[in-house]
Amino acid sequence: MKSFRFNNLADVKAFRISPDSSNYFAILFDKPLDGIENIFVVEIFNVGGATPPNEHATAHEFFYVLHGEGVARCNDEELAIGKGDSLLLHPGNDHEIRNTGNSKLYTLTVMTPNEGFSELIRSGDPVTLDEEDLRVLTGA
Repeated sequence: MKSFRFNNLADVKAFRISPDSSNYFAILFDKPLDGIENIFVVEIFNVGGATPPNEHATAHEFFYVLHGEGVARCNDEELAIGKGDSLLLHPGNDHEIRNTGNSKLYTLTVMTPNEGFSELIRSGDPVTLDEEDLRVLTGA
């Protein structure tokens, strides 16, 4: 196995978990691609989009806001988030992220260990990154 793998945005696969999901995921690194126990994605939330409330038994989930603004909820606490903010959620905490801005919300999301997240994402419908996605993610 190589000691590193370079990722070009043109090669990234993106998926929407279900047809009614208001967010989708561009997979950067995961077990099927890299044999690792983590998953690294860019999570893209449509305007008004949100994750469903969820929690993880053993995984830590990290979010770094690349673009946009939203609200992160963990248990009964809410926090406004925006570009440059980061958030670490510990296992066993009910949480969700909501896009409250006027444009898409983009986060670098890392879950460690994967806890089935990669398989859930890859079981969804393929999505093509649009011009806005490519512009934001490449900094053009």
